[in-house]
Amino acid sequence: MPATHERGLEQLAHYREKIEALATRDGLDYHPVDFELVPNTFMMEVAIYGLPIRMPHWSFGVRYIHQQVQHRMGGSHIFEVVFPGNPNRAYLVTDNGLAENTLVTAHVLGHADFSKNNTLFARMQQQVGYHIVTEAAERARNIQAAIEEHGQRRVEMVLDAALALEQHIDVDQPIHRHDYPAYIVPGPDQKPTGFRSRYAGLPGEQAPAPLRRRKAPIPPHPESDLLWFMARYAPDMEGWERDIFLAVREESFYFYPVFACQIMNEGWASYWHARLLREADFLPDDLYVDAIKSHSDVIRPFATGHDIALSLNPYHIGFTMWEQIIEKEGMDSALRIRAEEDDYSFIRNHLDESLAEKLQLLNYSVTDDPSSGTQIKIEDTNMDKLREQLVAPKFNFGAPHIQAVEISNDGSLTLRHDHVTDGCGLDLDRAQKVLEYIVLVWRRPISLETVDGDGNPKTLTAQ
Repeated sequence: MPATHERGLEQLAHYREKIEALATRDGLDYHPVDFELVPNTFMMEVAIYGLPIRMPHWSFGVRYIHQQVQHRMGGSHIFEVVFPGNPNRAYLVTDNGLAENTLVTAHVLGHADFSKNNTLFARMQQQVGYHIVTEAAERARNIQAAIEEHGQRRVEMVLDAALALEQHIDVDQPIHRHDYPAYIVPGPDQKPTGFRSRYAGLPGEQAPAPLRRRKAPIPPHPESDLLWFMARYAPDMEGWERDIFLAVREESFYFYPVFACQIMNEGWASYWHARLLREADFLPDDLYVDAIKSHSDVIRPFATGHDIALSLNPYHIGFTMWEQIIEKEGMDSALRIRAEEDDYSFIRNHLDESLAEKLQLLNYSVTDDPSSGTQIKIEDTNMDKLREQLVAPKFNFGAPHIQAVEISNDGSLTLRHDHVTDGCGLDLDRAQKVLEYIVLVWRRPISLETVDGDGNPKTLTAQ
């Protein structure tokens, strides 16, 4: 290891210790953080797989190639990956400079504070556990054992189906759910009143026969947790197949708060890395300047110069919103919001007109014209509509709301797309492909009721 690189690691460790002391002084409250410096290739794998070690699947390889191309073209720069838990696990890139990794250290402490104190994060971690990296490695070993026993093709078929449904969970249900009741519970007998009560008391009258139990339908109500439903009620799934579905489901529960609180979480971490760097008077001036340049890169909007951004930088939105909240309402209010809210309520409750103007947010529509190409039309600045456009992609993990509604006597399954809630139809080609994946493990016909892009009823089938 070159002497300059080794000195850089020693300096980073020294700065990290001092930044952690600043964070504690300023009131950040977090589980311990294990920092690890890793090569860029390893970091890219972590970013794609979502975890340092995860169940093997071809789709991750496709994502890796895409990310690698983006990185080589300068369109992707990974600063850090952090996994909430106790302890938190944070990975920094060895190829990044000392200034960048110093900034990232402060950024990670903001994430650690958020994940420990936010109600949604805390609830999910209590259910999933605080050692996701270790547990994911164990699942990967179980998958490898299944491959050795059942063959690569069979295991991959099950993973295809489970990962095609990884967004279809119900976070309002606990991870460890009870099965549906086997029978419909009869309601309490109603006592006769008036004349009927006198008639029932006449000699020779018999008490009504007790109600017979009836088998409950499956599901007893539309079920949104498709991974759990298929793992518990697929007619011919083997035990190891059910385990894979439940493993994918558990990881989806772990990742949900990251998705549902992205703007809040990244904005909170960005606010704290900027504040801690300002207070870190022990940093050399040139390192501080370089770190602040990295900060500007992190929180800038995607649009620069005369370009138009049709996607938004969550770091930029979150950082700007937290700055205003803390300035106008104080830190105590910010801590309460950090604890109680997610991106849905954060945007709806705290994105006001002044912030929208500062962030240059506008409602727009995009149309494809065969003669003139893609047309972008600025519509208005209606705040309610703007807020809903920002949070709409976050509902249900960004996936369409599909529910299991009936298992017929022959075991065939009916799914229904809640297009009223979604407000649109499905990508029919993609939906058909997903059906073809899951029918291989359900092993009975499956139908999906939906609408096409024009709102016309449509039923897709696979068998």
